[in-house]
Amino acid sequence: MSQQTWTAVDDYFNGLLMAEDAALLSAVADSDAAGLPPHQVAPNQGKLLHLLARIQGARTVLEIGTLGGYSTIWLARALPADGRLVTLEADERCADVAARNIARAGVDHVVDLRVGNALDTLPLLADEGAGPFDLVFIDADKPSNPAYLDWALRLTRPGSVLVGDNVVREGAVVDPASEDPRVQGIRRFTELVAEHPRLTATTVQTVGVKGYDGFTLALVTD
Repeated sequence: MSQQTWTAVDDYFNGLLMAEDAALLSAVADSDAAGLPPHQVAPNQGKLLHLLARIQGARTVLEIGTLGGYSTIWLARALPADGRLVTLEADERCADVAARNIARAGVDHVVDLRVGNALDTLPLLADEGAGPFDLVFIDADKPSNPAYLDWALRLTRPGSVLVGDNVVREGAVVDPASEDPRVQGIRRFTELVAEHPRLTATTVQTVGVKGYDGFTLALVTD
């Protein structure tokens, strides 16, 4: 199978099952125009996050890694009018673009965008008594994923859902000798999920417009 086939299949199902509106399309276009890396989730993956939040009945969401706000919009649209989505972004340039995209999508009333290194802002959330969050989406620098997992568990409750993105790395995750810190971060993250007594999880490999990757889905059980 080829990237061309994967993209064609994504296009087929996306055309039938979902359609990006002007706010989502503009979020991608403005992110590209600002020179942000094209690391936002694919449209069908954004819809998956939206559906997971709705299935979960989420009222509170924590997103670690905002980028241009594309996934933020998908998640925010799944929340009730009095819901809350806290999204953390380390890069001020990304945060500026995301803030405009979120406002244009009309979901800024439920989004709390915080700028700064997540390992600095997560303790502040804990100090504020934020949470427990019903869903946590981890999609930031992969070497820090083990630390993000630790904070996610502090800020959730039994029944909360955790989603970790980009965990397959085109298959590189299976190489224990990899010198890529992103791969090692994902490997340690996965080991911690596997051994944690409060989590049950699975990982799903994906192919599509974003190539070959995958995500981990975990449930906080206790």
